[in-house]
Amino acid sequence: MQLEVKTLLNVVQPFPGFVYQDIRLLRRRSGRPREVRITVAAHEGRPARCSQCHQPASGYDRLPQRLWLFIPLWGIVTWFIYAARRVNCPAHGVVVEHLPWSEGKRPVTRAMMVFLARWARRLSWRETARCFQTSWECVYRSVEWFVQWGLAHRKLADVTASGVDEIHWGKSKGASSFLTVIYQIDGQCRRLLWVGRQRTQATLRQGLAALGPKVVGGLRFVCSDMWRQYLQVLAAHASQAVHVLDRFHITMHLN
Repeated sequence: MQLEVKTLLNVVQPFPGFVYQDIRLLRRRSGRPREVRITVAAHEGRPARCSQCHQPASGYDRLPQRLWLFIPLWGIVTWFIYAARRVNCPAHGVVVEHLPWSEGKRPVTRAMMVFLARWARRLSWRETARCFQTSWECVYRSVEWFVQWGLAHRKLADVTASGVDEIHWGKSKGASSFLTVIYQIDGQCRRLLWVGRQRTQATLRQGLAALGPKVVGGLRFVCSDMWRQYLQVLAAHASQAVHVLDRFHITMHLN
């Protein structure tokens, strides 16, 4: 099993500067597999790198072993085990070395956070946690991290057509029970761009400001319903775009 797991990990999850040293399968009293523990070791021929600038740095000391939750192998809970080194970086002082599978102090690997976040799109967060033997909070934190990563890496070029709408999500009919959403409706890309609480002028202005003047200024078409608050803001901030009123609300008013 060790050879199979090492071969699999070296193909799908290689980490430059680190090697998979030992793999142990722990069993329950009944003999059924309980968890897999994979010990990671630093490559002897490569120096540690600063977690801030990712440049090679001299060693300082070593921290106690830690565990990181990894993607389950064959449906078995899997952990990475590693004793991180601290390095003395000329630019950032004494810091923990860069760990390519770790994100800060999170007890979950990056691969596992992506894994949980993608499953959380298909299942409820509670069901995702139950299926993969983790906690609801772990799923929540993974989704939160994945969303923030996506926002930091998304590209907003070529957004020429956008829609603005509200979604009712509360129990009352007041403004606080609605969400304002801005989404892209170009032929080559349809995606959510921004969500804000309430359906007010201030909320929509906040959303347009978050997208930035370059994106808003590049809009050629904007689609919305006939909500006066939205019409006024769009007329003031995206006057260059053709404003299209969606046919559902026009038909509703005609009827």
